[in-house]
Amino acid sequence: MKYRGLVATFLALCLGLLTACSGGPDTSKGPLTYKDIKDTGLANSCPQIAATRRGSIEITPGKSYIIQEMCLEPTTFFVKEEPVNKRQKAEFIQGKALTRYTSSLDQVSGELEVSEDGTFTFYEQDGFDFQPITVLLPGGEEVPFLFTIKGLVAKSEAGVDTINTSTDFAGDFRVPSYRTANFLDPKGRGMSAGYDNAVALPARADNEELEVENTKRIDVGNGTISFQIANVDDYTGEIAGTFESEQPSDSDMGSNEPEDVRVRGLFYAQVQES
Repeated sequence: MKYRGLVATFLALCLGLLTACSGGPDTSKGPLTYKDIKDTGLANSCPQIAATRRGSIEITPGKSYIIQEMCLEPTTFFVKEEPVNKRQKAEFIQGKALTRYTSSLDQVSGELEVSEDGTFTFYEQDGFDFQPITVLLPGGEEVPFLFTIKGLVAKSEAGVDTINTSTDFAGDFRVPSYRTANFLDPKGRGMSAGYDNAVALPARADNEELEVENTKRIDVGNGTISFQIANVDDYTGEIAGTFESEQPSDSDMGSNEPEDVRVRGLFYAQVQES
């Protein structure tokens, strides 16, 4: 009983100085520094808009616009697995990301074109638009893939003149190879460097069973993505919401069949006149 006043004082202090109890960075003194952000995971998080923002950004035909500072933060990952029973359909199984603090795309920018029919088209042109990620499935399998939106061309529905919470974008993008041409596998085989075959098996270099492993190639796939805008700040031109994309995983330079990967997460961007 005699310690009740002391406990109450301590709890009040913790609530008043939240950062002292949570260990998080203190933003009351101004912008965070590099030391404040380092090893916290904050650099991997995209900016967000207050949930109360429900404005609209007017788009005038004939003017040029750009989308800049786009950030995509993946939150959940799914990999399509073939069922053991042929009568069952393939399903997406949720996995856990082994890549921790370097999974978001950031500073992506590109042109926003306005068509005569009221369609908005976003052309991705620049930015940190790819990140290598590895997903761990419940069975222990690790699936690497290159999370990207390179060369994205995303369109909205026709007949709109503003970007608001009812505006959705969807489109296709290019998925580059997870490996580069100079990559060497554990047996020293590569596309532009290394051995042509496994040195330990010179007599079986032309064997059909080893042809897939010996012949390396750069696989370029295609993916799809959709954006659902949930918050709009018409004063600053900021938009935010959720996204869902599907793309192929790494094929180990042609050695394996790529798997379908589905990524869901949050996005943020700014719409400005160019």
